[in-house]
Amino acid sequence: MHKLLLDQPGKEMLVLGNEAIARGAVEAGVACATTYPGTPSSELSLAFFQMSKESDLYFEYSTNEKVALEVAAAAANAGIRSMCVMKHVGVNVAADALMTLAYIGVKAGMVLLTADDPFMFSSQNEQDNRYYGKMAGLCVLEPSSLPEAKAMATYAFELSEKLGEPVILRTTTRINHSTGAITLGELVKPNIKGSFTKDPFNLVAIPAVSRRLHTRLLQRLAEAEKITDQTDFNYVQGEGAWGIVCNGVSYNYVCDALNDLGVAEKVSILRIGFSNPMPVAKVTEFLKGKEKILVAEEGEPFMEEAVRSMAQEVGCTIPIKGKGPELFSREGEFDPAGVRKAIAGFFGVDLAPAAALDLSDLPEIPARPPNLCAGCTHRAVFYEVKKAAEDMEIMHPTDIGCYTLGVLPPLSSADFLICMGSSISTGCGFSKFIDQKVVTYIGDSTFFHSGVPGLINAVHNNHNVTMVILDNGTTAMTGHQPNPGVDRDAMGQEGYNRISIENVVKGLGVESVTVIKPYKVQKSVDAIKEALAYQGVSVIIAQELCPLYAKALKRPVKKPFRIDMEKCKDHRLCVDALGCPAMYVENNKVAINAEQCIGCAVCAQVCPEHAIVPIRD
Repeated sequence: MHKLLLDQPGKEMLVLGNEAIARGAVEAGVACATTYPGTPSSELSLAFFQMSKESDLYFEYSTNEKVALEVAAAAANAGIRSMCVMKHVGVNVAADALMTLAYIGVKAGMVLLTADDPFMFSSQNEQDNRYYGKMAGLCVLEPSSLPEAKAMATYAFELSEKLGEPVILRTTTRINHSTGAITLGELVKPNIKGSFTKDPFNLVAIPAVSRRLHTRLLQRLAEAEKITDQTDFNYVQGEGAWGIVCNGVSYNYVCDALNDLGVAEKVSILRIGFSNPMPVAKVTEFLKGKEKILVAEEGEPFMEEAVRSMAQEVGCTIPIKGKGPELFSREGEFDPAGVRKAIAGFFGVDLAPAAALDLSDLPEIPARPPNLCAGCTHRAVFYEVKKAAEDMEIMHPTDIGCYTLGVLPPLSSADFLICMGSSISTGCGFSKFIDQKVVTYIGDSTFFHSGVPGLINAVHNNHNVTMVILDNGTTAMTGHQPNPGVDRDAMGQEGYNRISIENVVKGLGVESVTVIKPYKVQKSVDAIKEALAYQGVSVIIAQELCPLYAKALKRPVKKPFRIDMEKCKDHRLCVDALGCPAMYVENNKVAINAEQCIGCAVCAQVCPEHAIVPIRD
């Protein structure tokens, strides 16, 4: 049995933050969970996926976040509690549906989990999704700890049903990926049989209906304003004349900093866990008797602006600060030293700098830049495209996935990137206005997610662009989740249809479609040359399983390779052109780490002396 399905109320369990949220949802009786995978939320989706095999929970990896939200919204409007999970940038994709779903509302509890990523550990921006709650008129909850994340996940369903609206549960990487203890509560048997009552003049968002629904949304938001002033998730701690308003993980940094500085008794903390709408009465009461207020929050000045506005409304003129050159940055994550410094500076507390550690006797830490895995199929494709285009000047719009690491030398195969699905769309624009040949890269999962519309645009407008679809048989970057093109029978999962990328591409009207096997280097180079010479839209589908995924499927293991030093002329083309992490230079000679080498043989085909050979024994 999956550990999160254990029915032992009162038992303590060590879990990941994402697992705590999943358990909270299960204790609330969630019956439908949908997602498009994205770090730092991926483990939450995985937990739902695993539990769905052993319970009545319906779970799906949806085509993209908009689809995931719409599936969950339908379930919630059929009386089924649902949760939709995504990373912060995924809400951009789902926003079209989210803004109007707020008007329509829900019949059963629905929670949207957005996992924000300060410092961009695995993301292309640091957007603060609290603003989506404000823009949509939806409640936002922000946990500070794993037990609270679990509790908020459960409460969010109750709040959603009370208001008849989706609720946003906003986490950050430090909550999602922390490990801690939670106490199990009672499991609620989910309602898995829904029903739908026709009510088109409340559920079909035509202008005449939406104008009335907007009025209702604002009434529900006013009701939420009363709740946020009463909830235990917003509370005051301490009685000092210095005030700090904080939320989420910033609360933990603040508490530690006050103890380190020895000023905890001088400070009152207003911890905000229910951040939209902000608790007006609680904030204005908190302002009374304070000398000054510091707002500590990662990301944007969301609470700072709200607190200042509330202070102005009641004529409070004390200093209220948050973001600023000597205070908190809008960039990155908080850290203990930075929070201590900001608090000490704002309140005039002496801060003795910590003694610098003597590291003179330690060697310099070697650089460890991100890199494609040894034997990665993408590396072979990048090499083959460059080889096929030796006499051409090309530029590469790329996309979101492992293959984005093609930006690094020696591959240098990424020139422009905005968001998922943008490679082919931006490629269309570049192809019209620059002289270089445009070759775009996109993964199989991203192709299904948002690459198809761009390809339709390219075909319809007859752009001169080559699209390379890197089909490695899985959604590799986020942990090998399935996508519509994955063979789920190989995963031991029945009842799923597999969508052929080749058939989709041909069905869209692409006349030049080439399928290559990247581990066959020369054949791939020759096929790519033909595709590049085609005037119009050409598509190359590079089919080869992700090596890590192939290992998980227990595919046959190939013998690793070695360097035959008698043949090697030290051209180093293998290292300089491929940059495979299994290869290294020692004593001024190229060598191969047999523990890392997967036997893909790409380097052997690149070597002009054929000096790279399989290990026989």
